[in-house]
Amino acid sequence: MTDEAMRPWIKNTLKFVLFLGLSVLLFWLVYRDQDWDELMQVLRHDVDYTWVAVACLMGMASHLCRALRWQLLVESMGYRIRLANGFMGVMVGYFANLAIPRMGEFTRCGVVAKYEKIPFPNLLGNVVTERVIDMLILLALTLLMVLTQFKQLGIFLDSNPEIRTNLFRLFHSAWMLAVAAGVAVLAVAVWKLFLKKRLQGRIRHFLHGLKDGLLSVRDVRHKGLFIAYSLFIWLMYFLMFYVCFFCFGFTSHLGIGVALTCFVLASYGMVAPVQGGIGAWHFMVIASLMIYLPAEPGMEDMARIFALLTHGAMTLLYIVVGVVCVIAMPLYNRDFSTRQPAR
Repeated sequence: MTDEAMRPWIKNTLKFVLFLGLSVLLFWLVYRDQDWDELMQVLRHDVDYTWVAVACLMGMASHLCRALRWQLLVESMGYRIRLANGFMGVMVGYFANLAIPRMGEFTRCGVVAKYEKIPFPNLLGNVVTERVIDMLILLALTLLMVLTQFKQLGIFLDSNPEIRTNLFRLFHSAWMLAVAAGVAVLAVAVWKLFLKKRLQGRIRHFLHGLKDGLLSVRDVRHKGLFIAYSLFIWLMYFLMFYVCFFCFGFTSHLGIGVALTCFVLASYGMVAPVQGGIGAWHFMVIASLMIYLPAEPGMEDMARIFALLTHGAMTLLYIVVGVVCVIAMPLYNRDFSTRQPAR
């Protein structure tokens, strides 16, 4: 193996080890006081797994809808993507995120670009557009949560002052703007002074495709359907979390408002730079649940078990379906290897 071939492998290995170490640390901090014998007893005897199956079906529905929404964006650029490839690409992407955070977006675009003969930068631009739309929906849900659960949110921030401090710094630190401006100036300087013309041409081509992908939402033919898909994806995300309340007796009485608070805060935990939100997601769910659950001995342990089961079921779904899609995708596409792009 040449030095050039080894460098990406070493880089990816270091990333995997770093993020995995961070995930393990966060998970240990959350579960270090957990009674694991009690946890296993609860999982064996006190869980209604029917609702776990329902949550998994809702998760699959959301991912299928994400593939359908991606089809609309791709078609707006003059390409076509088969639904099977779109869905399998989405699931392979989620599977890749379990190895290296945010790697899934690149993996998803890479495998679909390979089999559908669509330029990678265009697909990546689509995914960035999707992420912007998803973030806008999450912000809208956050606003709804604040308006309906203002008192409980205040309790959460008072109980977790480090989160409140970080949020304040995020939105009120002038140095962030200065850093962003400095990075922009540095990028322009490097572009003008050091990059060779051929490399500039390649980068321009990549950025042009990325721009086309980003702006593809303007040319979507069925905008109403696109909006419906986007809302349905997040409805399924929310419901797959909410129905897990019915797995346990101690959460079955909690309402939609509680689920909304836990879901929104957990979604921000999923943004943390760790594989699959491990540790960070659990912490946010446990902390938000404890706002509403009675302060009784053992209740926090039960909240930990809820977080572990809910996250574990979804992670297992990503692993099983992801592995199946990794195997099935080349088999499905072997008869289309010479297919030309439709434009």
